[in-house]
Amino acid sequence: MRKKVYVHGVPFAEVELSGDNPPVRLYDTSGPGSDPAEGLPGLRREWIAARGGKVEQHSGGKVEQPGGGKVTQLACARAGIVTPEMEFVAIREAMDAEVVRAEIAAGRAVLPANVNHPESEPMIIGSRFLVKVNANIGTSAVSSSVAEEVDKLTWATRWGADTVMDLSTGKRIHETREAILRNSPVPIGTVPLYQALEKAGGDPVKLTWEMFRDTVIEQAEQGVDYMTVHAGVRLAYVPLSVGRVTGIVSRGGSIMAAWCLAHHRENFLYENFAELCEIFARYDITFSLGDGLRPGSIADANDEAQFAELRTLGELTHVAWEHDVQVMVEGPGHVPMHKIKENVDLQQELSDGAPFYTLGPLTTDVAPAYDHITSAIGAAMIGMFGTAMLCYVTPKEHLGLPDRDDVKAGVIAYKIAAHAADLAKGHPGAQDWDDALSKARFEFRWEDQFNLSLDPETARSYHDATLPAEPAKTAHFCSMCGPKFCSMRISHDLKAYAEQGMRDKSEEFRAAGGAVYQIASGQSS
Repeated sequence: MRKKVYVHGVPFAEVELSGDNPPVRLYDTSGPGSDPAEGLPGLRREWIAARGGKVEQHSGGKVEQPGGGKVTQLACARAGIVTPEMEFVAIREAMDAEVVRAEIAAGRAVLPANVNHPESEPMIIGSRFLVKVNANIGTSAVSSSVAEEVDKLTWATRWGADTVMDLSTGKRIHETREAILRNSPVPIGTVPLYQALEKAGGDPVKLTWEMFRDTVIEQAEQGVDYMTVHAGVRLAYVPLSVGRVTGIVSRGGSIMAAWCLAHHRENFLYENFAELCEIFARYDITFSLGDGLRPGSIADANDEAQFAELRTLGELTHVAWEHDVQVMVEGPGHVPMHKIKENVDLQQELSDGAPFYTLGPLTTDVAPAYDHITSAIGAAMIGMFGTAMLCYVTPKEHLGLPDRDDVKAGVIAYKIAAHAADLAKGHPGAQDWDDALSKARFEFRWEDQFNLSLDPETARSYHDATLPAEPAKTAHFCSMCGPKFCSMRISHDLKAYAEQGMRDKSEEFRAAGGAVYQIASGQSS
């Protein structure tokens, strides 16, 4: 069975195994559970207050922290301070806390933790740590409700989403985000441009810097932990996308491109980036530098438009660091397998190792309704090469707004990709989980095999679809091979035969040895 356990206040999912097999502890993102109307408790409230800020309880559950003292995790890390959040993360990752601090200080890892989101359980994103998975949720102008999105949040974190992005559009953005934040044990990300566009009546041309800035502050005060900002879509880069097969596929990228062309001006996000940094620093919001010119098809992968923007994102990374603001850089998109590594290598070079956060990438364009699979292939590869967080893709990608089942399918596909990448990187302890399941499988411990699975319910239901009887849970075969052709049962027989043969040989050797002794000692006639 699985149960939640806490180690020095840090949650884990513990799988109890049968016999004398030791339990296995797994990373857990499901949170403590709550009534959606009440929200989660403020785990980090006292930690935030201890860093020098006055904490006030508001009706929305927010924490406000005035200036003074070191607010951002990056500023603390650079000052040699190991925060309680870093200690929490170190236990989760089975790492030394000093390693966590050093990676954050160097900009190679981020710990997204807005001071106004005390409900979140600290987590870290960086290439030295477990590969993380983000799940996108959010209302659209034509579908979904606030309650549905909170349900999707809970569902996504149950299956292992490490962060969740609220990409809501429509008229209830603020209300939806408030409900999500108050019920989220994981960092929440947004794209502020979407809400700013609603304020502009849906017309990109009417957007202004002031409108965007006020939207960022509104979301910061609610507690958003990281924000995607499309500051790299510069006026000079927009023409580079004209000859593409699929043009500009990023919503934020297309909005900013339309604004730049309509006004014949530089991107106002790029021009006001330093002021954005000052706002982010006050709340400890992490930048997710958006790849607005990411490729939307295999044909457009690694083209001039994509890499021109990436160079600007490297430049902006260093600007943010000057303000003690944490940064991760977003990546593609649609990229065939043989072009994936080039993306990671270039991003790491241009941004001095800042965490890479990628959508997929999708390795082929031919599988609508199965793009959670086409992209998980690319996700495993790019994770192996050093990407720190993977943005999931659901079966509905390119087709519609994901529902609850799509969210689960996307998260599971990406947890597989992330774990495969951890194995390939040789992350400490990653293979222990695989070894425990393999051992259970070979020993026909069916319940242990189910409980160790990423999706125990589905694993059990597939087995029980053909062998539902309780004795089948101890049988040395499944319905694929049956009792006579099970390779593992035959392997057990071979092993027993070999062991018996060794015992027989030992008896022969001992008997022969006794005869030799008798001859040597003159006891034999």
